[in-house]
Amino acid sequence: MIVLLTDFGESEYVGVMKGVIYSICPSEQIVDLTHSIPPQSVREGAWILLNSFKHFPKDTVFVCVVDPGVGSGRDAVLVKTKSYTFIGPDNGLLYSAAHQARIESISSISIGSSASKTFHGRDAFAVAAAYYVRNQADKVLGGFKPSLGIKLTFPQEGRNGEVVRIDRFGNVITNIPPLDKSQYTLVTPDLRWAIEWFPTYAQGSDRGVFLVTGSYETLEIAAKNASAAEEVPLQVGDKLSIE
Repeated sequence: MIVLLTDFGESEYVGVMKGVIYSICPSEQIVDLTHSIPPQSVREGAWILLNSFKHFPKDTVFVCVVDPGVGSGRDAVLVKTKSYTFIGPDNGLLYSAAHQARIESISSISIGSSASKTFHGRDAFAVAAAYYVRNQADKVLGGFKPSLGIKLTFPQEGRNGEVVRIDRFGNVITNIPPLDKSQYTLVTPDLRWAIEWFPTYAQGSDRGVFLVTGSYETLEIAAKNASAAEEVPLQVGDKLSIE
């Protein structure tokens, strides 16, 4: 199984990547994890990959393309772990998931001179995945690398963490775990306010924002039938505490 994660949205680029894979291995199963990563949001893509890969069968190959450095000197890599394989740019996108999955080896992906400078998803990553699942990785892989170049992590200590995702509903998702209480204080460098926790979105306050425990088992700021992101001045990567 090959799973795709990109910031390509509804563009033709997703279909073209699938076409490349099918042209090399027509019987392979391809699953779309998501193509709705905000453009160039490597951090958000890395969080989604970290929290999603373990829900797939062992031996799944993840092809991940959130790549603002495409065509530059950044490496393209294939990371083999104990149970999964990750393919994509060495820009931090793969690091947290691959590290959690226990890295066994890292190989560079050879990018031919004819490859597009703007579409390595098609000309490098899709090709590498297709040949890898056909056990012909020698066609596309270069040498081994001792480690990934960018170690993107999501620091969280005590009640301090960060915004890791803003989903399509406008929920502002943090990496801070919940406590067994219904009243919190949310603190950012510029703001401090009391905020209630509810077990479901439906039970939340009709006005303003509140907290729920989301599917990542972390606290998220929500608004009932509305976008919390439009109510609070927070972006992915912003530091905060929820006490």
